[in-house]
Amino acid sequence: MPEYITKEELEELKKELEHLKTIKTREIADLIRHAASFGDLKENFAYHEAKEKQGFLHGKILELQEKIRSAQIIEKTKSDKIQIGSDVLVKIEKDEQNLIIVSPSQADPIKGKISNESPIGEAIMGKKAGDKVKINIGGERLDCEILKVE
Repeated sequence: MPEYITKEELEELKKELEHLKTIKTREIADLIRHAASFGDLKENFAYHEAKEKQGFLHGKILELQEKIRSAQIIEKTKSDKIQIGSDVLVKIEKDEQNLIIVSPSQADPIKGKISNESPIGEAIMGKKAGDKVKINIGGERLDCEILKVE
């Protein structure tokens, strides 16, 4: 299934992949060598822990490679309608929030990046500044006004 992302998100994924394949792989290889120097590998907790980290890292690398391979680039166009890549100012009840609409794998609510598939993202996709929508969050229906779309 394709992953819809912006060019910037694709570049971030590629940078992360390169970091994992070079720096992190080297760090874990050093950790394994160091742990192996302690002797008997059967009962060497540090060695087994390092090998487990290596397996996790390998899985993460494969995951990123697949995301990059299946990525479908969304061109951010000058549109007054909200789409993936839009920078949006919304007012939910009485609180204003700056949000960036991203694909599910890029979501990071702490940084204001919300998925187009999240309750808020889903409710505002395709809308424009001045539109008002209801958002269902945790069984509550909240009023949301779109103040600005970039």
